[in-house]
Amino acid sequence: MEEYRVLLVDDEEEIRTGIGRKIDWSSLGFVLAGEAGNGEEALELAEQLQPDVVLTDIKMPFMDGLELCRHLRQSLPGAKLVVFSGFDDFEYARQAMGAGVSEYILKPINAPELMEVLAKLRRQLDEQRMERRDMETLRRRYDESLPVLRELFYTRLLSGQLGAGQVQDRAARYEIELPAGLWIAALVHADLGGDGGEAGRDELILLSVQSFLSEHFVLEGCTAQVLLYSDTAALLVQLSGPDRLYPLLEELERLSLLSQSYLGIPLTAGVGTICQGPEELHRSVEGARSALDYRALTGGGRAIYIGDLEPQSTADLSFEEKDQRLLSAAVKLGSPEEVEQVVRGLMERLNQTGLSLSKCHLFLLEMVTCLVRLARSGGVGVEEIFGANFTGAVSISDFSSLEELGRWLGERCLKLHALLGKQRTDSTWRLVEQAKEYIAGHYADEQLSVEALCAHIHLSPTYFSTLFKREVGMSFTAYVTQVRMDEAVRLLRDTDEKTYRIAEKTGFSDPNYFSYVFKRHFGLSPSKFRAGQRGQG
Repeated sequence: MEEYRVLLVDDEEEIRTGIGRKIDWSSLGFVLAGEAGNGEEALELAEQLQPDVVLTDIKMPFMDGLELCRHLRQSLPGAKLVVFSGFDDFEYARQAMGAGVSEYILKPINAPELMEVLAKLRRQLDEQRMERRDMETLRRRYDESLPVLRELFYTRLLSGQLGAGQVQDRAARYEIELPAGLWIAALVHADLGGDGGEAGRDELILLSVQSFLSEHFVLEGCTAQVLLYSDTAALLVQLSGPDRLYPLLEELERLSLLSQSYLGIPLTAGVGTICQGPEELHRSVEGARSALDYRALTGGGRAIYIGDLEPQSTADLSFEEKDQRLLSAAVKLGSPEEVEQVVRGLMERLNQTGLSLSKCHLFLLEMVTCLVRLARSGGVGVEEIFGANFTGAVSISDFSSLEELGRWLGERCLKLHALLGKQRTDSTWRLVEQAKEYIAGHYADEQLSVEALCAHIHLSPTYFSTLFKREVGMSFTAYVTQVRMDEAVRLLRDTDEKTYRIAEKTGFSDPNYFSYVFKRHFGLSPSKFRAGQRGQG
């Protein structure tokens, strides 16, 4: 065990030498760490050495032992203080004992008495050290276990394993604030590229992402909690109202770009649906997880709202089992080969388990239910997948073998995969055409914006902007400018309207700015363009 440090203070050097030589410090569990000839010197040494025991004479020049003890009581409250004094210093001794001095020894000092005092102090110090270690252990265990308990609570909450009545009770127990109101979950994925690297590195990156989100997430009317969940950082956000959804998506979009700048890592946030209270957060998490499945389609590095992609999805849509999530992801976003691979893996697993016929039937129904939900969420009619007379009743007795069942399921999955792809393409085309029609009817409005358009077609601005640029080949702003310039050219060529009137008719309240944009676009001013057109005529 580590030896306790002693500081010896006396203005007579021979007394210090005698005490230092006569006491077997090591056998008592002490080490003589330093000596001082007066109180001021002792105070300086005490600051450096941090002694456990201070042995000091009372009468000393510059600063006496009593004043030294008073200072040490403030700077080293845990140290044991022992004073030496003669018979005529009784009043000093009484004051010292009142100041918290542990022991008082009369001069002349004899070794046996001092050793007995030191042994007594050693027992007291051992007890204090043990108590301190016990308290530190309890505190450390509490500090260590509370985060673990909180993490377990959040994991069970977000996985839907807690009953509604358990949530608030356990949240209060673990000192977690989860007030009633509107909540929404976002799962933030770090887009590392490739296979993601080593597991340890991935964990460090997730911790960095968690810290980054906690530090930089700012949105008026919202409070957020960030935690690690599965292989993502989960952002649990309480909304002041449903109108905060789109601002939340914009904030997540900002954080994704900021992360690329700060951490060198693009973030993709999958955002679930709004739920009525923290007890329903697991449903929002499922939507967020489904939204993340689309990051391969959208290119990642942005916020993806499940309501944009699966507007017909409901809170009951749940793929908590791993095999169901794999099947869903493959059918929605995978290649035909990946769909076949997942179905084949499920069939092999089913074959290897040796389940009874009735349990195989339940497994079949779960898979069919999964496909039905996927079809409905994607706007595909179930009759297109299972036939016109499909009622939902599929019996395993309709198949002669698991191989036949596997082929049937594979065909249904591939058909749904193709129809969902076509539906997405058709839906995207319709949205883009709808947006173009809106722009054609509103380009003269100076207030035309992506937010106004998205409010009209009921999409989030971030999702629409990405979709529009991918399909049209230019941004929304660039397309609007192109439409306005095309109309300006027509008016300059075919009418005698003044330039300022043409500016107004193409959405520019400032004629000078209109001329600037026109010249930047065509390389010459509107008046020179008109003159050139007339000269050609």
